[in-house]
Amino acid sequence: MPQPWYAAGLAFTCTRCGNCCTGAPGFVWLSDAEVSSLAGACGLPDDQFEQVYTRAVGGRISLREKANGDCVFFESGTGCTVYDARPTQCRTWPFWEKTAGTPEAWVRTQTGCPGAGHGTLISAEEITRRIRATGM
Repeated sequence: MPQPWYAAGLAFTCTRCGNCCTGAPGFVWLSDAEVSSLAGACGLPDDQFEQVYTRAVGGRISLREKANGDCVFFESGTGCTVYDARPTQCRTWPFWEKTAGTPEAWVRTQTGCPGAGHGTLISAEEITRRIRATGM
């Protein structure tokens, strides 16, 4: 099997800037286990959490967004208010196929993410695991 372009690893340390949590609308997909984890972090039963913080999209569940497109759990000056319970999609950022699958994608990612390309060296094996975890 050929080595990925990032065989030497890539540097990344989350600065909790919120650039990946704010701006244009999008989707943060949740599994049932992630709903339960987030509900627990919010001190709510799963069904109440789903009513308040999620939306159904094509048979899947996504976190709601604020009117400005920001994640419902992002607070300016604080960052993610559920950071320790954040979903896989958030935990694997910026190692998604569309953000790290090619050198060109990684260069684009670095322009919007101050932690991409800096800090801790993430191994190729871990990057590949994260890319596969979301399929994004």
